[in-house]
Amino acid sequence: MLGFIVRRLGVMALTMLCLTLVVFFLVNLEPNLKKLAISQLDMRSSAEELESWLQKNGYRQNFFMRYGQWLGVVQKQPNIDPETGVSSPRFSYCDEPAEPYYGGILQGDFGCSTKFKVPVAKKLFPALGATGILMFWVMVVMVPVALLIGVLAGMREGTRTDRTLSVASIATTATPEYVSGVIFAVIFASWLGWLNGSAATATRQGISFYNFTLPVMTMAIYGIGYIARMTRASMVEVMTQQYIRTARLKGLGFRAVVMKHALRNALIAPFTVIMLQFPWLLTGVVIVEVMFRYQGFGFTLVEAASNNDIDLLLGCSLVSVFVVLSTQLISDVGYAYLNPRIRVQ
Repeated sequence: MLGFIVRRLGVMALTMLCLTLVVFFLVNLEPNLKKLAISQLDMRSSAEELESWLQKNGYRQNFFMRYGQWLGVVQKQPNIDPETGVSSPRFSYCDEPAEPYYGGILQGDFGCSTKFKVPVAKKLFPALGATGILMFWVMVVMVPVALLIGVLAGMREGTRTDRTLSVASIATTATPEYVSGVIFAVIFASWLGWLNGSAATATRQGISFYNFTLPVMTMAIYGIGYIARMTRASMVEVMTQQYIRTARLKGLGFRAVVMKHALRNALIAPFTVIMLQFPWLLTGVVIVEVMFRYQGFGFTLVEAASNNDIDLLLGCSLVSVFVVLSTQLISDVGYAYLNPRIRVQ
């Protein structure tokens, strides 16, 4: 198992390197650089002024040199005034030194946000923390409810309970977040007035039941149906196995058979699905956070993309890749733990 984890970590590092190189290339395309220069100067700036700004701030350096600077394996160079020869930092609001230095991902420096005028880490990590709180409550609501629905439906295959729960699961899975979010906001915030339709106050005044319920409901309702369907299918398959029939023939009650023999084996497939919900939550949260004005990771990603904030975009992409690869590794290790046959192999 240790060798497997070490190999997977090596593959993860190589995958992250390749993916970040692709993202770095895409965000540094010429149209994006020109939009960045315009946003930092003025819409009426001449082409010479835009080119001068890009040249001054190092965006015209060799592509691989810039990528190496972002990684932290190549020195970053300060701005040097061609007339006086005086060096100055590229972005003074990020406290960058006025001399060459190593400052990249390997040193914990994610760059400077040109939109928010702060180091990327000061914007990215608080946003990740806010999204982490949202993801935690979504999982707290989504996983137990989905497993309960799936187990109840799978235990009684073909009954009215099974058909009702299966139809409800399919309906929730077929409803995207931007539809269910609008429906919940109209019903609970506009018509009934029970809940606040905006979660923007959650990041400013603290989380409460009234400003946090709608985002959690909107995200959880989709995942509940998907996990419940996978759990039901796994439970149905397990309940038809020979050892379940043997346990029933030995006189064990139906409840004892389910709890002691069927449930653990039935949860192997849903465990993988549950772990894969974390990447979906991190990326799918974009719609919900923008809809409810919740200033988390998804909201920050949209702001960075809208304003061509290159370093912030790169930081968001790095976090996304890390979360996806990490959850896949945890899923594989957990699957081997739950399934003895995989562990032996």
